Amino acid sequence: MNPLRALGDYGQSVWLDFIRRNSITSGELQRLVNEDGLRGVTSNPAIFEKAITGSTDYANELKALESEDLSAKEIYEIIAIRDIQDAADILWPVYQSSNLRDGYVSLEVSPSLANDTNGTLEEAHRLRKRVARDNVMIKVPGTDEGVPAIKKLISEGINVNVTLLFSQQAYERVAEAYISGLEDLAKKKGDLAKVASVASFFISRIDALIDSMVTTNLKTETDPKKQELLKSVTGKVAIANAKLVYQAYKKIFSGDRWEKLAAKGAQTQRLLWASTSTKNPAYRDVIYIEELIGADTVNTIPPATFDAFRDHGRLDHTLDSELPAAEETMANLKKAGIDMDAVTTKLLVDGLKLFVEPFDKLLASVDLKAKQKEKIEAKINHLTYKLPEHFDKAVKTSLSDWRANGKMRKLWSGDASLWTGSDEANWLGWLNITDDQLAHSHHLTDFADEIAKEGFDTALLLGMGGSSLCPEVMTMTYGKIKGHPELRVLDSTDPAQVKYVESKIDPAKTLFIVSSKSGSTLEPNIFKDYFYELTKKKVGADKVGRHFAAVTDPGSKMEKVATQDKFRHIFHGLASIGGRYSALSDFGLVPAAVMGLDMTRFLNNTEEMVHACTPSVPVDLNPGAVLGAILGTLGRQGHDKVTIFCSPGIGDLGAWLEQLLAESTGKEGKGLIPVDREEIGAPDVYGDDRIFCYLRLETAPDKSQDAKVDALEKAGHPVVRINVADIYDLGQEMFRWEIATAVAGSILGINPFNQPDVEASKIETRDITQAYEKTGKLPAEKPIFEEGGIKLFTDERNAANLMKAAGSDKTLAGILKAHLNQLGRGDYFALLAYVQMNDEHDKPLQSMRHAVRDKKHVATCLGFGPRFLHSTGQAYKGGPNSGVFLQLTCDDAKDVEIPNARYTFGVVKAAQARGDFQVLAKRNRRALRVHLPADVEGGLKTLQAAIKTALG
Repeated sequence: MNPLRALGDYGQSVWLDFIRRNSITSGELQRLVNEDGLRGVTSNPAIFEKAITGSTDYANELKALESEDLSAKEIYEIIAIRDIQDAADILWPVYQSSNLRDGYVSLEVSPSLANDTNGTLEEAHRLRKRVARDNVMIKVPGTDEGVPAIKKLISEGINVNVTLLFSQQAYERVAEAYISGLEDLAKKKGDLAKVASVASFFISRIDALIDSMVTTNLKTETDPKKQELLKSVTGKVAIANAKLVYQAYKKIFSGDRWEKLAAKGAQTQRLLWASTSTKNPAYRDVIYIEELIGADTVNTIPPATFDAFRDHGRLDHTLDSELPAAEETMANLKKAGIDMDAVTTKLLVDGLKLFVEPFDKLLASVDLKAKQKEKIEAKINHLTYKLPEHFDKAVKTSLSDWRANGKMRKLWSGDASLWTGSDEANWLGWLNITDDQLAHSHHLTDFADEIAKEGFDTALLLGMGGSSLCPEVMTMTYGKIKGHPELRVLDSTDPAQVKYVESKIDPAKTLFIVSSKSGSTLEPNIFKDYFYELTKKKVGADKVGRHFAAVTDPGSKMEKVATQDKFRHIFHGLASIGGRYSALSDFGLVPAAVMGLDMTRFLNNTEEMVHACTPSVPVDLNPGAVLGAILGTLGRQGHDKVTIFCSPGIGDLGAWLEQLLAESTGKEGKGLIPVDREEIGAPDVYGDDRIFCYLRLETAPDKSQDAKVDALEKAGHPVVRINVADIYDLGQEMFRWEIATAVAGSILGINPFNQPDVEASKIETRDITQAYEKTGKLPAEKPIFEEGGIKLFTDERNAANLMKAAGSDKTLAGILKAHLNQLGRGDYFALLAYVQMNDEHDKPLQSMRHAVRDKKHVATCLGFGPRFLHSTGQAYKGGPNSGVFLQLTCDDAKDVEIPNARYTFGVVKAAQARGDFQVLAKRNRRALRVHLPADVEGGLKTLQAAIKTALG
C-alpha cells in the first residue's frame, strides 16, 4: 500500500509543493500523478529562482527572449506561466474526475503586492487571463489588504489559494471573504460549482518559532511551574493550532447560510496544510502529515517529505482526535507567557519577507541573464573534464545507464537497491537539509547575534571528523569576521596540541561548542571535561554553562550531559545524516554562524547546486552525477587515487573532501584513495592510477597551479576542473561532492554511508584505555629495532618480512628501505603522524612524502593522528590493500591530565595509535610504526635523513 495514495481514503488530497521545467518534461510529474495519486501542485518564487539560477532548464527560453525589449518580471512570467500551463494540462484529468475539487496548479501574485488590494486584483486578473486554464489557482496572501481582494476574485469566479495563514482569526476572516464572495457571485447568477479555493494554513514555522522562544525563556525562567508549562508546549502548538482551526472550518461550512450556497453547487474552501516539512530533527520527519489527516483537507508536501511519507507514513484519522489536549496546549502557551497573537503576527511579517526576497532575487537573476544578454548557463561552479578516450567512453556509458534506469530518481527517493540494499535509505537526510536551514535560519542567526552581543572573542569547536572538518574549512577560508568571535578547532588528543589551543584562548571570553553526533565519541567528551573544569575555575560554577553549547543528535549522551551542566544552548543534528555528510546541517553551520558567516548568502548559493543535482535535471547535465560517474568509473578501472588540488584561498577544502571520499568509499576491499596537500609535480612523477581534481578559485587563482595542471592534462592524465566562483560557493562544492560520492559508491558497489573499520579502531582504543584504567599502565611493547632513540614496531608477520628484506643492512635506513621497497604499481604511501599538527612538523613530513612520490612514482598521503582516524582511516583499513603505512608516534614532552579520569591525553593518544595499528595489522596491511623521542623535531630530522638514504 502506498500511504500517499491511501490519504485519499481519509478524505485528504495530496498536493506537491514543487514545480520546475524538467519535472514536467521528464515525465516525473505525470509519474507522481499515476503512482502516488498526486492531485495538485503549488509553486513559489524560491523554487523558480533556484531552478533558473541553478540549472539550464530555462536556458533556451531565456536565450530566445534576449532580443525582446522585456522587463525582468515580464520574462519571468513568460517562463513561469508556461510551466503552470503544462502542469495544469497534466492535472486536467484529475480536475475533471474530481468534479473540479482537485487538479489545480497555483501561481502567485507578486509578493510586493501583499498590502495592495487594487494591485493584487489587477495582477490576479492579468495572470488568470494569461494562464487561460480553468484549473489554475491564483495565490493571494491572507493579509488585511488581501481579504477584500479574495472576496472580489471569488465573486468573479476566479479560483484562489489564500496563503500565509497562521492564526484562527485570520482564517475566519478569509473564510468569511470566501463565503461573501460566493454570495455575490450567486446574486450575479454565476456558476458556484466552478469556483474553488483553499486556505493555506502554515504549520511547521509555528513550532520552529515557539520552540525557539521556549528555549530562550527557559534560560532565564526560575519559576518551576512556568518551566514545566514551557516544556509542555514544545513541538505541540502547530498541530494543536491546526486542529482547532479545523473545528472552526467545520462550523463555518455548516448551517443555513452555507447550506444555501451548497445547494447551488458551492464547494467548501478547504484548509490546506502548508509548510509541512519537519524542521526539528527531534520530531518524526512526517509528523505534520500524520497528525493532520482529516476529511476535506489538502496537504501540500515538499519533495523530501513526500518521499518520506511514501516510505514510512502512518495512517489514521488524527485531525479530529485529542481535541481537549489541543485546547490545553493553547491554554498552557498563554499561561507560560507566550502571546500567540504576537507569534502569528511575526510569522506573517517574516513570511512575507521570505516571499519577497526570493522574488526579488529571481527577477534580478532573470534580468542579469536575459536583459543584459549574459551567457545563459547555470549559476553554479562550472565543471569540465578531460579524460583519455577509453575513459571518456566508459563515463558516458555509465551516465547512459543512470539515465536509462532512472538512478538519480532512485537516489533522491532513497532506493537502497542503488547501493547494497541495506540501510542506505536511512542516511539521506542531507539531500534536503539546505532548504530547511534556509527556511529556518533564524535559529542560527539569532544565536550568532546573541554570542556577538555578549562579547565572546573566541569560539572553540571541540569535535572530531565530521564534526570538526567543516568548521575547520570555514575558519581557514573566511578567517576572522569583524564583530564576531574568531573560530578555532580542537580535534587532537595530542597533549601539546591541547595546551597550544589552551594558550590561544581566554576561557572567560570563549564559547565552547561541543560537537558530537552520537554523544559517545571519546574525544569530544574529554575535550569538554577538560575545558569545562578550566572555565569553571575562571568564571565560577554558576556561570560556566553559559560558555558552552552542544551540537548533537536528539537523545544522545551529549544532550544529557549538556542538559545536566546547563549549557547555553543545545542544537540538534538529524539522525538521518551521517557525520561526514553533516557539513550543511547544524554541525557545520552553527560554528559558521557564530563566526559571522552570512547564512542567507551561503545557503542561497548552496541551494543553486542542490537544484542542479535533482532528478529532473538530465543526468549528463547534473553536476553531482557527472562528477560521481567520473570518480566511480575511473576508480573501478584502477584510477582510484583521487588527487585534490585547491587554490590557496580554499586550500583546506581538500581535508573535508578527503574525509568524505575515504570514509564513504573505502570498504570491502574497494574504494577511492583521496590525496590531499600533495604538491603538483611534473607529469612523469605520477603513476597510471591517478585522477586529478582541481578546484580553482576564480577570484584568486594561482597561475603556477594553472600551468602545472595544464601540463598534467597535456601529458594525458585524467583531469577534472571545477571553477569556484566565490568563497561563498563552498557549500555548492560540499553538496556536489556529497552527491558525487553517493553516485560513485553505487558504481563501486558499496554502502557509502557506513564506516565499519572506523568502529573497529574505536573498539581497539577503548579496550586499551580500559586496560590502562585497571592497571595504570599501557600494555608492554617490544620494538623490533632501535637506533639513536628511534624505535620501530610492527606485527610478527611484517617484522619477519622486513628483517628478511633488509638482509645485512639492519639499520634504520635499511629497514625503512625494505619497508618502502614494498611499494609497487598501484600502491600508495601513507604517513600517519601522531604528533602535534604544526608547521615545524608538517614541513619535514611533507618533504618525506614527496621524496617517496618522486622516487617510487606512487600516490602519497599525510594525516595527523588521531584526527585522520575519523576520516581516511576507514579507507586505509577497509579499502583496497594497496597502502604501505608509516605510523609515527612520540614520547610526550609534557602530558595533560583529564578531569575525573585515570588516563591522560597522552595515554588516550597512545591508545588510539596502538588501536589504529592493531586494526591495520589485522587487515594484513603493510605497516611499520616509528616511535620518536620527546624531541619530535630532532626525531623527524633523523627520520627524514634515514628515508633519504633508504630511497637512494
